[in-house]
Amino acid sequence: MGIEENKAVVERFDRLMGSDDLDELDELCTPDMVNHTLAPGRPAGLAGTREFLETMGRHQIVNLVWKTLTVVAEGDFVVQFGERAGEWKGGEFLGFEAEAGAYSQGFAIMYRLVDGRIAERWAIRDDLAVLRQLGALTP
Repeated sequence: MGIEENKAVVERFDRLMGSDDLDELDELCTPDMVNHTLAPGRPAGLAGTREFLETMGRHQIVNLVWKTLTVVAEGDFVVQFGERAGEWKGGEFLGFEAEAGAYSQGFAIMYRLVDGRIAERWAIRDDLAVLRQLGALTP
């Protein structure tokens, strides 16, 4: 697969956040996908990714959008970098009770694709900023 096709796969995967229809997940990801961003206690790989999208991605975080987005791709790697914004519905976030509210955070996501499917995913995000914005932590 070429770079533009890989970028299109990542864009399709990104649209699954908040979606009720996850049928594309099996088409977009390898069966043995390694998702390095899953929280402890979630199943590994594709099963954990599906669980995250079915729970957190649909019920706790809503209206998720990229405020700014830069996509860089080379070979089988695609990187998304920018600022994401959304609304937290309230509840526990990383072990802290967080009020419902809007937030934005710096976000970088890296993907490795094999034969046009996501085989690995990493993410770096500014969760400290989110906790502060939602009043869970004060300076």
